[in-house]
Amino acid sequence: MKKKIDHILYAREKKITEEETVRQPLPHMDFRFANPFIVIHHGGPTYYQAGQHARIHPHPHRGFSPYTFMLQGEGFHRDNAGNDETIKAGGVQWMFAGRGILHSEGPTNELLQQGGVQEFIQLWINAPRANKWDKPFYQSASAEQLPRVIDQEGVQFRLASGEYDRQTGPIQNFTPVISMIGEMAAGREIELMATPGYWTLLYVAKGRIVVNDEPVEKHNLVVFEKDGSAILISATEDAQLLFLSAEPIDEPVAAKDNFVMNTAEEVEQAINDYKQGVFGSLSY
Repeated sequence: MKKKIDHILYAREKKITEEETVRQPLPHMDFRFANPFIVIHHGGPTYYQAGQHARIHPHPHRGFSPYTFMLQGEGFHRDNAGNDETIKAGGVQWMFAGRGILHSEGPTNELLQQGGVQEFIQLWINAPRANKWDKPFYQSASAEQLPRVIDQEGVQFRLASGEYDRQTGPIQNFTPVISMIGEMAAGREIELMATPGYWTLLYVAKGRIVVNDEPVEKHNLVVFEKDGSAILISATEDAQLLFLSAEPIDEPVAAKDNFVMNTAEEVEQAINDYKQGVFGSLSY
């Protein structure tokens, strides 16, 4: 049974720092979120001149996981739990903020010194109430570590988390989250399968496709109804797609600034804790 399309949401530009603007299809004025999917940011492609300076300074998170797919170039991650790592094109990284963490991110010094392009998609994946106060942790995987669950002429999808077609992605989570990035050449067709009852999303990072007979252009997010399982996709242009599907978290959500909690009071507590230095410090 085909999954019906509930929304097609265009990613509008959003300024997240004085220097950086991203495209944001979620949350959207027509659809807030699909818990555990709270935020989707598409950054770039951004072209950096050799010698240019750019970074997002240390900032706090609590209660969820920033989850990054590096599409082009490379970026650094540093946090005050001791993690310091570079993510390269095709790779992914997942930082569970838990009870609280500070981190810094941006293009690597090497990319800035040499000049080049960076493009990424960052998701905010909510954590269940029972895990929000757990200890933070970090995990990552290179492009070569992502199983190719679909690999045929003109079509390739790589699994980052969850299970698909009897394969398992390297990134682990409290709630089942299936995430994979893929490319389709113009004229190719595939059928993706989703678990009935799960939230299922499809973001078009590049190109133009037809999804269950509906045309969808780049920078649009398709939100499907929970019933059904089959998603038919044909590419009318070379396309790059992010497929997401997850078991719903049926709990209240209070999201503000850099925090995703269950109540407004918990968010205010997080803001006050950050001001009082509870999150610690990070120099870069």
